[in-house]
Parts: sequence; structure tokens; C-alpha cells
Amino acid sequence: MPKTIEISGTKYQRIPVKTHKVAFGEDLTTLLKKYASPKVKEGDWVAVSEKVVSVAQNNVRHLSTVKTSWLAHLIVKGVKKYPNDIGFSRPEKMQVAVERSGYLRMFLAVILGSLGKIFGIKGIFWLVAGKRVSEIDGFNPDAMYPYTEYVMLPPDDPQGLCADLEKKLGYPVAIVDGNNINVKVIGTSPRMPVDWKTVRLVLLDNPLGQDQELTPFLIVREA
Repeated sequence: MPKTIEISGTKYQRIPVKTHKVAFGEDLTTLLKKYASPKVKEGDWVAVSEKVVSVAQNNVRHLSTVKTSWLAHLIVKGVKKYPNDIGFSRPEKMQVAVERSGYLRMFLAVILGSLGKIFGIKGIFWLVAGKRVSEIDGFNPDAMYPYTEYVMLPPDDPQGLCADLEKKLGYPVAIVDGNNINVKVIGTSPRMPVDWKTVRLVLLDNPLGQDQELTPFLIVREA
């Protein structure tokens, strides 16, 4: 069911595009051509879930490959817990972030992040950790099987991928990291008609259905 949102006086219609359950390694261009392209009109742009990009790139890791460390267990004790999102409260997910960032850098992130909290400054931990670890997703018990057993790593070259998709498909594409906590734009193609801030605001209520809804693509149309 299309949902409409108004941003700075302009109304945007968000049209979810249903797919099959995407398997690891499927071709993203083929998926968009099959499901989104027949519904796209002139002036539309398409938002793509970061999760489905990682799945298509096979940029994932199975739970069985993760051995949690003392540092991962320490960090999750201090992360913010959310009633409607797993966030980084699971040690296995934090362990993947630790390994991606590096133990020394992550330990420094813990120290500086803790100091930041004392002075009311948010986000220092993720800034110091770097390596796009905040984009890591997965190990969510509420997701569909087999995604429950996998962590999705940040997509490779999202900006370049958006440009490539636009060239092949003929319409603008944005890749978005969305959840119940926040929405982050991680890539847009050259002909995107709105800026990154507007893309984020249009999708801030996370209308992409990345689990049982099977709607990892969203057509955005100016109403």
C-alpha cells in the first residue's frame, strides 16, 4: 500500500515493491529489472535496502564463524537497548564489528565513547570505530530464516554501485541503511533528483520492508 509523506512542502508517494525471498549471490540488476522497472515512471527514483545489496553481493557471514571475545561482551553491556530493534546488543554482532574495526581501535572507541557520554556527546564510539561498522546488520531473531543466522556486512562501493545501476536501469537509485532506530543514506546515483538529506527524510520512518514483508525496493514518486 503506497504511503505519502510531505517534506518541505513537497509530497512523495512511497510504493513498496514486493519480491521473492532473495538468495545469497542473486544479481541485483536482474532483481530490479524484474520487480521494480515495470512499475517505475518518469521522474521516479528507487530506494534499495542495504541488506538486500549485501545479500546479493554475498557480503555476509554465518553465525558459526563468529567466536565472541571479552571485548565484544564488554561493549554490549554499555550499548543502548531498544524495545523494537536488536541494535548491537548481541555479542556476536558486536564481535563482527570488533574484527572489522580492529581490537585496538575498538578499545579506543570504547574509552572515547564513554568520555563522550559523560559530557553528553553522542556518536563518538561509532566515529572512532570507523570502517562503516554501524552499517553491519543481522543476527536478528525476528528476521526470516536463514537471515537469522547471518550478519550482513556493509556493501562494497555503494556509490559506484548506484551509478552502475542507474546506467543499466535508466532511473536513479539510492541505497539506504534503514531500521527502527535510524535511517542512513549510503549511496545515490548521479541523476538523483533530490539531495541526500531529502532522501533520508523521505525514508525516515523506514517504509522499506526488509523481512517478512519482502519489499526491499521502494519506488519514490513526487505526488
